[in-house]
Amino acid sequence: MSKFSFSVYLLLLTLSQFFLQGVISSATFTFLNKCDQTIWPGILSNAGITPLQPTGFALQKGESKTLNAPSSWGGRFWGRTHCSEDSTGKFTCATGDCGSGKLECSGAGANPPATLAEFTLDGDSGMDFFDVSLVDGYNLPLLVAPTGGTGRNCTYTGCMVDLNGACPSALQVMNTDKVVACKSACEAFGDSEYCCSGAYGTPDTCKPSSYSQLFKTACPRAYSYAYDDKTSTFTCNGADYSITFCPSSTTSKKSTEGQQTPSTPNSTPEFGDGMVYEGADAMETSESTRWITNVYMVVIVTAVLFL
Repeated sequence: MSKFSFSVYLLLLTLSQFFLQGVISSATFTFLNKCDQTIWPGILSNAGITPLQPTGFALQKGESKTLNAPSSWGGRFWGRTHCSEDSTGKFTCATGDCGSGKLECSGAGANPPATLAEFTLDGDSGMDFFDVSLVDGYNLPLLVAPTGGTGRNCTYTGCMVDLNGACPSALQVMNTDKVVACKSACEAFGDSEYCCSGAYGTPDTCKPSSYSQLFKTACPRAYSYAYDDKTSTFTCNGADYSITFCPSSTTSKKSTEGQQTPSTPNSTPEFGDGMVYEGADAMETSESTRWITNVYMVVIVTAVLFL
């Protein structure tokens, strides 16, 4: 093979890798902590799926961390709060604790109540499916924002309201005289009607309760009970995702007037809870910068091959 032919082969290989990654690249998850306290995110991968690493970590106030996930990954993320380590080295959290006794959850899920961000990548028709769930209760405001993706329902979701302050007394979780989480009615009372189990184990028999409707009114895009699919599941193709704890928000009178349908992916989202969420422009700028950087790298490789 001539030197020129070999150079062309290497160039085509490089370009094919570049465009292949653009089509089936693994998604990235970027965690941002905008709370006024340290958050300890936990990660649980679905059964039979290679776990993301690490399975738990600390995220200081204002800090961010990015993890890569392969296509077809599925699992959930949540934030743990008020965590500490005792004299024996045992690690525990007041909310979202996974019971591992360590910083990493190592295959264990969140102890309710906890606000969950749930994902299935590369699912039906190659789409990513994601939601924010309050089915297991609530402990933190949480925003999931896709960047760079496409799809009719590829938009922002979450529960950005502080529900702890308005949590009914029967659902409250206390820590040093402060409400730090809000249980689901299922967790608090254990009734089949609230848990969608037994005779209430179908969409026809399990209906929203007065407790789940409190969650739904405050956070209309989040799952409030087990069969709350129609308004709570979102889909994207080819997106990366930001997961923000305690997202920045501003109150807007306009957003409370008839905002019941999802925003388009290219606009700043407005939610029915009366809040407008900022940061979409910055995330999309980051996505554009990454694309330009990748193209630039291909150009450099091409130049080197033909020198």
